[in-house]
Amino acid sequence: MKIERVTSPQVAEPPPGRWSNALRVGDMLFISGMVSRAKDGTTIEGRDEYEQAKVIFGKIRSLVEAAGGAMADVVKVTIYVVNIKNNTEVWRARQEFFSGDFPCSTLVEVRSLATPEILVEIEAIACIGAGTR
Repeated sequence: MKIERVTSPQVAEPPPGRWSNALRVGDMLFISGMVSRAKDGTTIEGRDEYEQAKVIFGKIRSLVEAAGGAMADVVKVTIYVVNIKNNTEVWRARQEFFSGDFPCSTLVEVRSLATPEILVEIEAIACIGAGTR
């Protein structure tokens, strides 16, 4: 199987030589940690965990759809937060993007993320076409 880079016009691509937002290998789609950074590359969208998570899940959905899938194909998410006490806000946002059996999930509290205004980062794995939820 070959590795295919997946892009979406709704998600800013990193400069060449840094990383890939999403790579597809067969039916598997691997999505790098997404933050709520706007397409301009500087502005962070969302002032709290709920708003940032909504932006991030929207980016994940955009990349999954660009690969030919749907959110029901997402099988695993890893969520990084800087304040574990606000994790319910991330769950609240997640409920707007998933239904039925939610993906497997890991939640990790970290000291900080790329910049101080980033409160949440989420990475995902999807199996395109497998979602029967």
